[in-house]
Amino acid sequence: MPDAPPAPDGILLVDKPQGITSHTAVSRARRALGTRKVGHAGTLDPMATGLLILGVGPSTRLLTHMVGLDKTYTATIALGAATSTDDAEGDVTSTADASHLSGDDLAAPMARLTGDIEQVPSSVSAIKVDGERAYARVRAGEQVELRARPVTVARFEALAFRPGPLAEVDVVVDCSSGTYIRALARDLGAALGVGGHLTALRRTRIGPFDVEGAPIADALPEQGASALLLTPAEAASRILPVARLDDERAANLASGRRTVALEGEAGIVAAVHGDRLVGIARIDGRRMLPVTNFPTGAAAEAAR
Repeated sequence: MPDAPPAPDGILLVDKPQGITSHTAVSRARRALGTRKVGHAGTLDPMATGLLILGVGPSTRLLTHMVGLDKTYTATIALGAATSTDDAEGDVTSTADASHLSGDDLAAPMARLTGDIEQVPSSVSAIKVDGERAYARVRAGEQVELRARPVTVARFEALAFRPGPLAEVDVVVDCSSGTYIRALARDLGAALGVGGHLTALRRTRIGPFDVEGAPIADALPEQGASALLLTPAEAASRILPVARLDDERAANLASGRRTVALEGEAGIVAAVHGDRLVGIARIDGRRMLPVTNFPTGAAAEAAR
């Protein structure tokens, strides 16, 4: 009887289309890869499109090190109406004629929303309030007021402006993890005195990972989907400095033991033996300490 193929292991980049949930995208990846062990490094709302990072098999352990990466979005903001959800899916709560606005009027308020700012998340965010998601409380009819949180918006720029009673502006945003683009749309509209909400959102980048070339999440091939995976070593080396291990250091780290750190190795590193990821490690002086282990393949052999 031929040997069973190895279980899939790696990082899958997919492009989520509009109208499906991130959970649906995960389910389709599970079906295409033939495994239940698929997780994500952050979701997108159903109305949003763009990059999802999925961890498959043992590489789900890498997701912890990816959730805090900075991100890039393109979006369209409607100026002249505020909504209950700060996006097009909510009820309109106020309107104002935005015909007097021009593209030049956007520069100052957008600049004030750039940099290290305090942002009040949308009330329909997934933030937990007394153990329950804020959006669930809002849907149950509760009034939810969330506290402002520090975020960093490195870039908030207008790409195109379309004037009118309900004006539209296309924007690009580079921001820290935890930034709500809906909240930027809301706050820009409020600063201009006309209200604003998000009508389109696309995530194009997470850290060093780009949506360009990523397969559409609902069109993953039934055969050969594993070939789309980034190997654990490749994915980890994109987000962390790499420490190259010899057999002895690999055996120690794969067994959960500390090992010697070499000169020049510092901070949190991807510990690699050959072409395999042994684990994520922390350098403490001359010691390398395991943070997250991947004792599989060649690394496991080295540990025996």
